[in-house]
Amino acid sequence: MSKASKHITVEKAGVEERPVFAKENYKFMIAGLAIVLVGFLLMMGGNSDDPNTFKPEEVYSFRRITLAPIVIVLGLIVEIYAIMRRPK
Repeated sequence: MSKASKHITVEKAGVEERPVFAKENYKFMIAGLAIVLVGFLLMMGGNSDDPNTFKPEEVYSFRRITLAPIVIVLGLIVEIYAIMRRPK
Protein backbone atom coordinates (compact mmCIF):
# COMPACT_ATOMS: atom_id res chain seq x y z
CA MET A 1 0.00 0.00 0.00
CA SER A 2 1.23 3.42 -0.75
CA LYS A 3 1.43 6.12 1.87
CA ALA A 4 -0.05 8.71 -0.44
CA SER A 5 -3.25 10.20 0.84
CA LYS A 6 -6.33 9.43 -1.09
CA HIS A 7 -8.77 12.27 -1.65
CA ILE A 8 -12.35 11.32 -1.58
CA THR A 9 -14.75 13.73 -3.19
CA VAL A 10 -18.22 13.84 -1.77
CA GLU A 11 -20.89 15.38 -3.89
CA LYS A 12 -23.80 17.12 -2.23
CA ALA A 13 -26.58 15.71 -4.32
CA GLY A 14 -29.96 17.08 -3.40
CA VAL A 15 -28.83 18.79 -0.20
CA GLU A 16 -30.08 22.34 0.02
CA GLU A 17 -28.23 24.81 2.19
CA ARG A 18 -30.25 27.18 4.32
CA PRO A 19 -29.34 29.66 7.03
CA VAL A 20 -29.22 28.57 10.64
CA PHE A 21 -32.07 30.88 11.65
CA ALA A 22 -35.02 32.30 9.78
CA LYS A 23 -35.24 35.95 8.81
CA GLU A 24 -37.69 36.67 11.64
CA ASN A 25 -35.27 35.21 14.18
CA TYR A 26 -32.55 37.60 13.05
CA LYS A 27 -34.98 40.50 13.43
CA PHE A 28 -35.68 39.44 17.01
CA MET A 29 -31.94 39.10 17.66
CA ILE A 30 -31.28 42.63 16.44
CA ALA A 31 -34.16 43.93 18.56
CA GLY A 32 -32.76 42.11 21.61
CA LEU A 33 -29.31 43.59 21.04
CA ALA A 34 -30.84 47.06 20.74
CA ILE A 35 -32.71 46.57 24.04
CA VAL A 36 -29.51 45.43 25.79
CA LEU A 37 -27.68 48.44 24.36
CA VAL A 38 -30.38 50.78 25.69
CA GLY A 39 -30.00 49.15 29.10
CA PHE A 40 -26.27 49.78 29.14
CA LEU A 41 -26.81 53.36 28.01
CA LEU A 42 -29.24 53.84 30.91
CA MET A 43 -26.59 52.51 33.28
CA MET A 44 -23.92 54.89 32.02
CA GLY A 45 -22.85 57.68 34.28
CA GLY A 46 -22.83 61.34 33.50
CA ASN A 47 -19.98 63.73 33.90
CA SER A 48 -19.59 65.54 37.20
CA ASP A 49 -18.65 69.19 37.61
CA ASP A 50 -16.26 68.40 40.45
CA PRO A 51 -14.62 64.95 40.35
CA ASN A 52 -13.59 65.28 44.02
CA THR A 53 -17.18 65.25 45.32
CA PHE A 54 -19.35 62.17 45.66
CA LYS A 55 -23.05 62.50 44.93
CA PRO A 56 -24.86 59.34 46.02
CA GLU A 57 -28.18 60.47 44.50
CA GLU A 58 -26.55 60.31 41.05
CA VAL A 59 -24.73 57.02 41.53
CA TYR A 60 -27.54 55.18 43.33
CA SER A 61 -30.43 56.51 41.27
CA PHE A 62 -33.46 54.43 40.30
CA ARG A 63 -32.40 54.56 36.65
CA ARG A 64 -28.95 53.04 37.22
CA ILE A 65 -29.70 50.57 40.00
CA THR A 66 -33.15 49.26 39.05
CA LEU A 67 -34.31 50.27 35.58
CA ALA A 68 -31.14 49.56 33.59
CA PRO A 69 -30.64 45.97 34.87
CA ILE A 70 -34.31 45.18 34.22
CA VAL A 71 -34.02 46.47 30.65
CA ILE A 72 -30.84 44.42 30.09
CA VAL A 73 -32.51 41.24 31.38
CA LEU A 74 -35.51 41.89 29.12
CA GLY A 75 -33.15 42.22 26.17
CA LEU A 76 -31.49 38.91 27.07
CA ILE A 77 -34.92 37.26 27.28
CA VAL A 78 -35.68 38.55 23.77
CA GLU A 79 -32.37 37.06 22.62
CA ILE A 80 -33.24 33.67 24.12
CA TYR A 81 -36.65 33.81 22.45
CA ALA A 82 -35.02 34.66 19.11
CA ILE A 83 -32.70 31.67 19.37
CA MET A 84 -35.34 29.18 20.52
CA ARG A 85 -38.13 30.30 18.16
CA ARG A 86 -38.92 27.87 15.37
CA PRO A 87 -39.82 29.25 11.96
CA LYS A 88 -43.32 28.58 10.71
